[in-house]
This record gives sequence, C-alpha cells and structure tokens, in this order.
Amino acid sequence: MHTLAQVKVSASSHQAEQWHSINWELMHRSVRGLQVRIAKATEKSDWRKVKRLQRMLTRSFAAKALAVRRVTENRGKSTPGVDGETWSNPKDKWNAIDRLERKGYKPRPLKRVYIPKANGKLRPLGIPTMLDRAMQALYLLALEPVSETTADRNSYGFRPNRSCADAIEQCFVNLSRKSSAQWVLEGDIKGCFDHISHDWLIANIPIDKVVLRKWLKSGFMQSGKLNPTEAGTPQGGIISPVLANMALDGLEAVLESHFGKKNTKASYKTKVNYVRYADDFIITGISKELLVEEVLPVVKAFMAERGLELSNEKTVITHIDEGFDFLGQNLRKYDGKMLIKPSKRNVKVFLKSIRDYLNSHKTVPAKAVIAKLNPMIKGWCNYHRWVCASETFKYVDYRIWKMLWQWCKRIHLNRRKRWIKSKYFKKAGDRNWVFSAPRPIGEDGYYRLLSAAKVKVDKHVKIRATANCYLPEDEQYFEKRKVQRLKKSLVGSMKLWRLVERQDFKCAVCHQQFNSKEEWDVHHIIRRVDGGSDNNTNLMVVHINCHRQIHLSGSQ
Repeated sequence: MHTLAQVKVSASSHQAEQWHSINWELMHRSVRGLQVRIAKATEKSDWRKVKRLQRMLTRSFAAKALAVRRVTENRGKSTPGVDGETWSNPKDKWNAIDRLERKGYKPRPLKRVYIPKANGKLRPLGIPTMLDRAMQALYLLALEPVSETTADRNSYGFRPNRSCADAIEQCFVNLSRKSSAQWVLEGDIKGCFDHISHDWLIANIPIDKVVLRKWLKSGFMQSGKLNPTEAGTPQGGIISPVLANMALDGLEAVLESHFGKKNTKASYKTKVNYVRYADDFIITGISKELLVEEVLPVVKAFMAERGLELSNEKTVITHIDEGFDFLGQNLRKYDGKMLIKPSKRNVKVFLKSIRDYLNSHKTVPAKAVIAKLNPMIKGWCNYHRWVCASETFKYVDYRIWKMLWQWCKRIHLNRRKRWIKSKYFKKAGDRNWVFSAPRPIGEDGYYRLLSAAKVKVDKHVKIRATANCYLPEDEQYFEKRKVQRLKKSLVGSMKLWRLVERQDFKCAVCHQQFNSKEEWDVHHIIRRVDGGSDNNTNLMVVHINCHRQIHLSGSQ
C-alpha cells in the first residue's frame, strides 16, 4: 500500500511528453491507491477525509489521463456534442489533459437526441461535449469508491462487476423455496433520470458541489434553442447512472427498518426482500395486503423525498404462480417449482429486429447477412444463457431459419426450392440446413450462421452482495471472478487461452487485468512483414489502446 507522499510523487513524476509515452500502469496504480483510501474513509464515515482525498484525486495527472482515455475509447468517442469537437488524435488527447481544470470550468449545454424505447416511445438522450464527458469521468473516479461503499446490497444496475444475471439470480434466491414469499411488487419509477430533485442531489451526493450544480443546471439544446434543466440528471452523461444509483440507495435499509433484516424473526413474518436494477425493482412479500397497505406507502414516501414517483401503469403486484417479467426474463413457479425463461416479449422484440433487418436488406449478399446476424444472435443468447433457455433457443433457431428461407425465395423468384437449398443451406457437422455463404476466392470453406441452440446454457454464480471492488480484502475475489468469466469466453480457442493464461490474464503493456474478450488485441512482437511468425512465442495479448501505443511509439 502506498503512503500519501508516495502517491503524490507517483502521480506527478509521470515524465510523459506525449500521449503515447504515458506509463498507463503507473497511472492505474496511482489512481487505485487513492480510490482505496477513499473507500476506507467512507466505511468509517470520515467525510472530511473523503473530501480531501477526492480533491487530491481530481487534481492528479494520472486521473486526468485516465479520464481522457476513457472518453476517447468508448462507443461514443466519435459523437460530438454541441461544439462539434472530438479528440480523435494523440495530440488532442494530450492537450485535453491540461484542460481538465475546476477553475473557470463551465459545462456546455447537452445536445438533445431521441432514441426509441421497446414500448414504441422515445427516450430523450443528452450528449455532452468531449470536455464535459472527460470532466464527468474524472469526478466519477473520485465518486465511485463512495457509491460502491454506500450502495444497497441488492442493487445491481450500472455498478462495476455486477450484471442483470446477478439481479435475476437474487430474485431466484428470494422466491424459489417452498417457504419463500408468494407475492411480488414490480416497481418502476416514472422518468427516473428526468425527475430526480437537484436540491436533494446537491445536498446529499459527496462530490464537489460547485461542479455538480453546474452539470445539473447546464441545460440542453433542441432545435437551436437553449432549454433549462430544473430537475433530473443529464441522461447520457458518464456520471449520471452513479448519481441516479446514489439517489435510490437507502431504500433497502428503510425496508429493513420497517420489516426486519433478512434471516431475522421479523423478516420471516413479512418475507420482504428487495432487488433493484437501475430504476426497475421488485419487492417480495408474504401477502398482497402487506405490499399494498404497508410496503407501497414506505416506497412512495422514500421516492417523494427525492422528487420521484412510481409509474402507475408499470407498478403492479403479482402472485408468483402467475409469473412476472423482469429484465427481459419471465420468473414464475410451475407447480411449486421456480423456472426463469426469456420473456415472450423479449423474444418477440429480438425476432422483430432480425425480420426488420431482412426486410430492409433484400439484395445484400448472404455473407453480409451472416456478418450482421451472428453478433445479434450471439449477444442475445449470451444474455439469456444463464436461465432455462434451451427450448427458447431452439424456437429462435426455427424462426430465424424460416425468415431466411423466405428471404432467399424472395430473391430467387424463378428458381426451384431445391436450387435455393443447395446454394444457401449446407450441412455443417451434425447440423443440416445451415445458412452459409462461400468465402472469397483463395479461401476454403463457408461463412456460417450461428445456431442459438448450440449456445450452452450454464449456471450463473451470483456476486457476493457485500463485495466491494475498492477494498483490498475483496481484490482477490474480484480477480478470481474475472478470470472465471474470461475462461468461459475463451472456450474453443485454445491458442488464445494459452496466451492469456501465460500473461496471468493481464495486458502485457499496462499489466491491468482484462475485463472482457472484446477489449484486447493480439500483438506480433516481430511483425509478420519483418519475418515474424504466428507462433505463441511471438504473440502477446494487449489492450486495444496499448496495442496502438506500441505501434505509434515505434516499439516492436
């Protein structure tokens, strides 16, 4: 563990002169040391120390560099705000570090766009400028250790190392036994991001109040007109999910104070348990009357303090034998046995997205269809693979095959069905009628459409509710979970598995642990154009940014 003096020295002695000469391992270590101390101070409710450490972190070179790196490597890196600015080259990124100063900082209004929701309505989304995104990312580094330490145990949305699968598994824990609660309150907060009270946030969020107020009051641009924001968090901002989570944290403790903590005599009488993902939550109870007359008023009073109210159309009370949908899954007891399956609505929306693509791309080549559909099928199946989804996956395969058959027949109206089958549907191993497209001349084989039924349904191991990724005692626990997740993602790729295992599942440049398979590249130590081979001894796995850094710095 670093002393305060060591952290100061390491943060200031970066000795970098340009973006690609930054020592990212040192940056991560410096920021991590301060975040751990912030989490420990939060545990002790030493808020003066928290404030001092946050100020130190947000002024450090290391935190500013990591904030710029984050906003220039995420999905929205090419989407400008109202100023039209993007930091697309190393010089812009390097200069941006010096621009992250509290003094004189004034956020620009958000650029308002609308994106469609599943129910057909439009969700407003605000796009901040690159500078505002980087400032939010900087202050998030200082705020997240606090939010993780004070968070509700069973809150899973927009939190590091937690997922929908964890929330669903907790629902199973609360509802699956014979003695479990039979009634469920499905809660949904009306326009959560848009209606959170600014006064409550400024009074209760432990962050620089001046900067927070500027973000909340920055307004948004729509049709060339500036509109003020009197409530809500900037939806689309990097820090917004954490602010919303902190506003909703505390409901679990309030419920426990009224109905008893879990595994106590009081809780056995009421069986009130709480699970939340973002602004969707469920509360279990022993009877409908308990939920309507006692639990619901407590929840409404809690929300009212924060300027929020429950949506009447989406807040319902259901018996577990009737089942309910939560996070795209259907949870229901069949003759006393709890089964969780992909919800019918979720399946319908997924299949509609595929149908819409095929209907709007009637003349593209088969390989383009495969290239588009494979990631869609893989992503959807990976989300649902932790529940009882085998039968649903088979059904989805059948429906996709039927849509592709119609697509092929529509292209070749004058061809016989047998000809269409021989051109597009091949045999692959034990699979027949596999939608295929020939590879380019010079390459053998075919591009194949993925089969949903081939995705292995597995058991998800839920995260420990009280685990905190910013406390040293839980560090090994989280590293072990990341390694296990990476192992599952690398099944079937032994060469890549050996490479990553040799590096202890860490980047060969910055030595930070990988979070997912999508964030890395394979680097040739001796370039292939210089005679380098594809043998494991000439390969190493690195982050995408670190890979870019190797090449642009001239290293081999």
